[in-house]
Amino acid sequence: MLSRTADHLFWMARYTERAENTARMLDANYQLSLLPQSDEYAELGWRAMLSISELSGVYAAGHQGMKSRDVIDFMARDASNPSSIVNCLRAARENTRAVRSSTNSELWESLNTTWLECQRLLAGGILERDPYEFFEWVKFRSHLSRGVQLGTLVKDDAFWFMRLGTFIERADNTARILDVKFEMLEQRADTSAQPFDYYHWTAVLRSVSGFEVYRKVYRDVITPERVAGLLILYGDWPRSLAASIAEVEQLIGRVAYGRASETARLAAQLSAELRDGRIQNILKGGLHAYLVDFLARVNDLASRISRDFLVPLAPPKPATQTQSGESQTQTQSGESQTQTAGVAVR
Repeated sequence: MLSRTADHLFWMARYTERAENTARMLDANYQLSLLPQSDEYAELGWRAMLSISELSGVYAAGHQGMKSRDVIDFMARDASNPSSIVNCLRAARENTRAVRSSTNSELWESLNTTWLECQRLLAGGILERDPYEFFEWVKFRSHLSRGVQLGTLVKDDAFWFMRLGTFIERADNTARILDVKFEMLEQRADTSAQPFDYYHWTAVLRSVSGFEVYRKVYRDVITPERVAGLLILYGDWPRSLAASIAEVEQLIGRVAYGRASETARLAAQLSAELRDGRIQNILKGGLHAYLVDFLARVNDLASRISRDFLVPLAPPKPATQTQSGESQTQTQSGESQTQTAGVAVR
């Protein structure tokens, strides 16, 4: 398969998954914002979400304050946000359109209809009327797209590259969703005396379709440690980090044909660590530090996949000096969160 074709398929799947996970992250924060809490704690949730998505600077350039409606609008349809739901759905459609001969008419119709319907819903004021309904619609359309892939496509290289994009993006976003909530917990003592309760973790679990799974696995009270264990280490649940990276490991093996041995080795190493990990050890070393390291390693894997099989990503810009004298570079952690949309750029 041509690397350009594989690139379009990989990014089509990533953008579709990213739109879904952005909707999940917004849904979790929106549900939490409806609970009784201080204004400071509610604002902390939105700030944490923008921070972990690496979009704080883009948001601040066009907005003052941290109102929930402004953040939802920015993450859902703002043209200046390359990872907004609208931009992701448009990019998924355009990447599919560029390689229609490598997919089928059912997949194209699914993504094209999603794009057209999204514009109609937003023009009809769904975000102002009922954000939850829009988030659920985005998740449903993503599920439909994956269902079309699984139910109609031949399992060849095109199919495997789509699946690879899906699970790389899912691992990245599940880690971000979990980190958002735990970052809020770490800062809560300085901003609010509100106690943590059952409803907060229920909203987080529901945002990743994990509430029923949690009940089946633990059948007991919801605790932060068990939520983290489920989202990170439970390999039998397809949205966990362990399950996502296990899929990435297998998919790299399917498309490598003996090449990219170092990429395959790093994927296998990360998968083995998750498979054999213990949540007590992860929490002892600090969950935020663990997730930051995990995101960096997933980022490295994604960059290596692009280098080995796809159209390589542009190198990061040289370091610049901030006013405080610290050296900073423009990261590509997304590739996962700040990649621009469109056929020419993926």
